[in-house]
Amino acid sequence: MMRSILLILLLSSLLPPILTVDPPLPSSNGSDFIRTACKTTLYPDLCFSTLSSFANSIQNDSNRLARVAISLTLHNTLHLISYLQNAYNRDHPTPVLRDCFENLKDAVDDMRGSMKQMKELVSASGSVESFRFQMSNVKTWLSAALTNEYTCTDGFKDVHEDGSIKDDVCSRVDVVKKLTSNALALVNRYADESVIH
Repeated sequence: MMRSILLILLLSSLLPPILTVDPPLPSSNGSDFIRTACKTTLYPDLCFSTLSSFANSIQNDSNRLARVAISLTLHNTLHLISYLQNAYNRDHPTPVLRDCFENLKDAVDDMRGSMKQMKELVSASGSVESFRFQMSNVKTWLSAALTNEYTCTDGFKDVHEDGSIKDDVCSRVDVVKKLTSNALALVNRYADESVIH
């Protein structure tokens, strides 16, 4: 009887330390990193929802995060151009739609330019001045893409038809604008981090 009481006392003295041990932290797969980075964008929820599925490949790499963001935006813009051409009379689009297509195609070229420059950064090990120059190019390309996207939707301001074409096109282009804005913010974040370190 005495032995069992002592055993209970001994075990009870061990319980508090056992219970207060912190649970093991989940292995970081990049999700927290992406969530934190996305807070620097204008559209953090959209940023996280579109990029979180790439967490395992991004890990904690700001360069890779920026490149994935640009690539995702490029993919979405190409998909949008294809959709618009198929949905709205590919052979005889209205002038405003034709202008929009051209603006979006220019935006695609701009994104490809920024992507090419970002890929060249990976192997570049030059000076801080060289890095800043390259990053300036990336930002210029992305800013130009954003300008082209805004030019597309601005063209619809004077369109006063009852159909849903204007709303459909503008709402879809608005998503691409937000993705481009987020990509630019993540590029800025990467550039600032790299210069500091």
